Amino acid sequence: MNTYEQRTARAALDAARPAVARLDSSRGPEDLAADLIETWGAVEAALRTLVGSTVLTGQPLIREARQRQVINFDQANSLAEFQAVHDRLQDTSYRADDTDVNSARNAFLKLDTALMGDVVSAPRQPPRDIQPSVVETAAPVEVVAPAGRTLPSWAILGGAAVVLILLIGGGFLLFGRRGSDSMQQGIDAYRRGQREVAVSAFGRAARENPKSALPHVYLARMAREVGNFTVANQELGLALQADPNNAIALREMGANLLTQGNFELARRFYVRAVQADPTDKNAQGYLGCTLMRLGRTTEATNFLNRAGPGAWTNCTPAQTPSNGQAAGNLPPIP
Repeated sequence: MNTYEQRTARAALDAARPAVARLDSSRGPEDLAADLIETWGAVEAALRTLVGSTVLTGQPLIREARQRQVINFDQANSLAEFQAVHDRLQDTSYRADDTDVNSARNAFLKLDTALMGDVVSAPRQPPRDIQPSVVETAAPVEVVAPAGRTLPSWAILGGAAVVLILLIGGGFLLFGRRGSDSMQQGIDAYRRGQREVAVSAFGRAARENPKSALPHVYLARMAREVGNFTVANQELGLALQADPNNAIALREMGANLLTQGNFELARRFYVRAVQADPTDKNAQGYLGCTLMRLGRTTEATNFLNRAGPGAWTNCTPAQTPSNGQAAGNLPPIP
């Protein structure tokens, strides 16, 4: 494990420290579940960084980390216990308790401890056939500039500036556009129904631009469309770690929870989505739909009126989602 991997993994854990600090079984069950899910998402993101994978999850990810010896046996066991808590939370009727909270804190702390050691490069040693005394007593070599005319300082500085501009421009063309191209390739493949091509392109886009939430949002939408809510939750957790205030990611998390019938938690994410982008009619409409299903008719009507006509207008308190389409015709990702 190198220092870059450690720094990136620690950054993923750092994003969830506020959620870990809030873990308390006395809090509301929806709030506690949200914090536990967010914490597990950070743990998985850190483990993926350490093993160099963007697709492994759950037990396979923990096994891979153990096989690569980036965690020890005790840490692996603690992570497996926390992963079991996360799996139980996929049942919206499950209520986390003190044991679950302790498992989460213990796993987070042990992984955090595993990342605390700094990797320091060993100092370079002189070749064995050179005696230390010779190295220590060798006289410094005097470097003499060749005779001739020297360039003025302004010319040297100007040339350096030109080279720097060219390097920056080349780097943007090589790396910046590549990330954009991967994202567009994924979108095009998704629209053509080429799911495997799309997954590969979105995974590449996520690696090329770790601060972008959109590749994970698309991967989550694709998972939800086939009823894989576990992967959808994980990808949306990664999206919000990359960009915590991304309105599209917040809206998709709300849609994912609404589809599963977790109305109260869905409401919280839709509220955050509307706060992040007050012009998003889809977020307003589905927030109204969620409030309607919670029996908060007055508030629901307010948001439905603000959103105007749309698929959400068919929402009534009697409707209960049971599959990936039951939450209505969810909006396309911009």
